[in-house]
Amino acid sequence: MTRRVLVLNGPNLGRLGRRQPEIYGTTTHDELVELCRGWGRELGLEVEVRQTNHEGELLDWLNTAADDAVPVVLNAGAWTHYSLALHDACAQLEAPLVEVHISDPRRRPESFRHVSYVEPHAVATIAGRGVDGYRAALELLVPAGS
Repeated sequence: MTRRVLVLNGPNLGRLGRRQPEIYGTTTHDELVELCRGWGRELGLEVEVRQTNHEGELLDWLNTAADDAVPVVLNAGAWTHYSLALHDACAQLEAPLVEVHISDPRRRPESFRHVSYVEPHAVATIAGRGVDGYRAALELLVPAGS
């Protein structure tokens, strides 16, 4: 049986490849979607990738993931650093949550980036590995014995 995994991306991540490539790289979001699906197939995971610039939509997706006990890879973008609603939505997840950041927020000069409201609920945080961090996150969600 294939394990279903959601990869959820927050604000501005739909602009990957165009948005500050010196920080976030040149891989587009469409390319990231294909990479995640391919990595998932290699790992025996059914990966669905979504991106939104609307916080309520992300919260709805997390609520459904909680109800369905679906593991989540989450790059919440800026919401990571200030959204208490995101914190509360992550707290209710039943399946594992892995937090991902393309850059390493703790190495960025803006001090507000050094706080994560996701991290307390994540089994791991992967930061600063570019889009390859998504592959590492998916590897953590492969069921034991697979």
